Amino acid sequence: MQYAQLGTSDLYVSRIGFGCMSLHDDKNISLIENAIEEGVNFFDTSDLYDKGLNESLVGKAIKNKREKIILSTKVGNIWRPDGSGWDWKPSKKYILKAVDESLSRLSTNFIDLYQLHGGTIEDPIDEIIEAFEKLKTSGKIRYYGLSSIRPNVVREYVKRSNITSLMTQYSFLDRRPEESIFPLVEANKIGVLARGSVAQGLLIDKPAKPYLDYSKHEVVKIQQKILSQNSDKTPIAKALNFVLQNTAVTSAVAGIRTKYQLKDLISIFNNPAFTVEDLQELTDIVPLNKYKEQR
Repeated sequence: MQYAQLGTSDLYVSRIGFGCMSLHDDKNISLIENAIEEGVNFFDTSDLYDKGLNESLVGKAIKNKREKIILSTKVGNIWRPDGSGWDWKPSKKYILKAVDESLSRLSTNFIDLYQLHGGTIEDPIDEIIEAFEKLKTSGKIRYYGLSSIRPNVVREYVKRSNITSLMTQYSFLDRRPEESIFPLVEANKIGVLARGSVAQGLLIDKPAKPYLDYSKHEVVKIQQKILSQNSDKTPIAKALNFVLQNTAVTSAVAGIRTKYQLKDLISIFNNPAFTVEDLQELTDIVPLNKYKEQR
């Protein structure tokens, strides 16, 4: 496993992170344990996933291994009492209350990285930042970050806060951050946690379909090129190596459901990196897509 410093923090995270959202029962505890044995040290969850049960599951899995991992969770959404959905509630009061509930479910007394799980330009941003800074001072969290794909929101937090990281979607099929977000966060020494790096499986084995503003035909062109180029790389290795070779990206956070998927992800470091020529060929297939809203 390879590790990299997250922003300017003293967190050195595995370049493959474990996105825990898809884990649903105690049978998955051994998978987290296996990941730790393989050198994965970054685990990401949220109070939103399974109405908090995902945090509880992760808490059980890491209870006696806390010193070996970097733990990340998220805040900002609240489930409705009837369970019909959730609402966005990024108030200072709510964040200060929600962190204690997350700490209890995670069976820990501190969170390494606490992320705002969304964000709009209409939010009380200064109030949100005050909440995170208060939690840092209290020792309940070590660092805080933002999980967002909205350029206008990202810019405000870069300008007004001390965020350590940005979690955002990035893949062969979603290169939108390359236009303005990556240059901004890289210039400000903010680490990127990339999610969605296999584009809902389209870059591995799922049948082509329209994705974002790419047509099905364009997706097919990308799939064909990825599968034909560098046959010594597995599809997952190609997808994640592409993401990790961007200098803005610190770690690719992947959903892992089986031991086979875990082994496949770990093995990407045994695959040769793309050459400059390989990357140029791949990125020339279709035009760079760009954010159209919340710019």
